[in-house]
Amino acid sequence: MYHAVGHRPAKETLGLSVSPGAFAEQMELLRERGFTPVSTAELGESWRSGGRRPLPGRPVLITFDDGYEGVHRHALPVLAEHGFASTLFVSTGWLRGEYDEGGAIDTMLDWDQVRELAAAGTEIGGHTHSHPQMDQLDDERLRYETVRCRDIITDELGTPPLSFAYPYGYSSRRVRATVRAAGFAQSFAVGNALARPAQGPYAIERVTVRRNTGIDEFERLVEGRAIGRNFAKDRALTKGYAAVRRTRRAVTVIRRTAAELASD
Repeated sequence: MYHAVGHRPAKETLGLSVSPGAFAEQMELLRERGFTPVSTAELGESWRSGGRRPLPGRPVLITFDDGYEGVHRHALPVLAEHGFASTLFVSTGWLRGEYDEGGAIDTMLDWDQVRELAAAGTEIGGHTHSHPQMDQLDDERLRYETVRCRDIITDELGTPPLSFAYPYGYSSRRVRATVRAAGFAQSFAVGNALARPAQGPYAIERVTVRRNTGIDEFERLVEGRAIGRNFAKDRALTKGYAAVRRTRRAVTVIRRTAAELASD
């Protein structure tokens, strides 16, 4: 899971960015080790087929979240050089153009660049409209964020997106049901673990690549070695914050219900 790719990303994206040189080195390692990148749609279709559509040897997902301009400027030429498939999950309200509602934390793609990425073979998936914490939204706003994103991508590219990624990796049973109802065939969390069919089609996990991910660590990650140790702190923080978010959501619902009763 990548985010920004750039020499001098914004402060807010620096930790989750990679330099163009590091990205090129990581893609070269995948080539040398015999990995075959596949799109998230290909992965989902293979798993749903029960083996009738087998994946290639040593499959790997290359995904980008949010829609930063550097994916087009720096990552696309490298991917094209190797003939690698990838998936870009876009927050449609952050991209430059008529749907831009502000809030983006770095320079974003515009729709011409998204179309160029799609024409080059990059799968374009959904990542909500305004990049909220989806598990904190009420039902109406949750559906809006999901459907609005789907409809804009469909209008701009001519085909509906098949894959979705949760902003911040946060989801719940209610969130996953909403994404499924919007027509997405599979969706992706973070989890910092290898993707496996047992996770189900709407909670597929990915591994985070950061600015400080050296090439030796990257090799261990893609080979599936020491992932638990590498991300032990992240997982502990994720579990703790999940409890906080559940409590926050419950308090919000209670307050809203009390306000509605008081107004009756």
